[in-house]
Amino acid sequence: MSRVTCDLTISLDGFVAGPNQRRSEPLGDGGELLHRWMFEEAEANAAQVEEILAAGAFIMGRNMFAGPGPDMWDEEWRGWWGEEPPYHAPVFVLTHHQHEPLEMQGGTTFHFVTDGIESALAQAREAAGSKDVAIAGGAQTARQYLDAGLMDELRLHISPMILGGGERLLDGVGNLKLEPTEVTGTKLVTHVRYRLPR
Repeated sequence: MSRVTCDLTISLDGFVAGPNQRRSEPLGDGGELLHRWMFEEAEANAAQVEEILAAGAFIMGRNMFAGPGPDMWDEEWRGWWGEEPPYHAPVFVLTHHQHEPLEMQGGTTFHFVTDGIESALAQAREAAGSKDVAIAGGAQTARQYLDAGLMDELRLHISPMILGGGERLLDGVGNLKLEPTEVTGTKLVTHVRYRLPR
């Protein structure tokens, strides 16, 4: 069976998005700076980026698709990812709002799942075949899969910055068993790979 993985970039004080998340700044104040390592040190971190995108299917929360807020997004809105999202695979979006699948350029199709995390995982596993399923985020989605014991590997990309507020990854998560298996890094990031024994 394929593994369930999760890659998240996180600040030293535990946030995956900054304060004041809004439509114009979906990662909140300062949140985009977390991901400098992907762009300013692209060559040095190419293997990690390739691994993030190697999954056969992805799962994300509705905020990661459409931006913060509980309301239904505009019918014309096609998400934050542009016409050719980086996933090139099926993406299952956890939401309370039914929506027809959105087919994008490059092989990404967003499917909207209204009946919970286990249903999304079952659909993603079927779509992924022998490849891994990746929990793409955000924090709330990752917490749900961690709490439910449905994740096999957590890969944190720790940015050497303090956000001071925002969306914290591990708030309210129970006592996890995390086994670090690898640590690497560059000037802008420390990559820590954890296995979650079941």
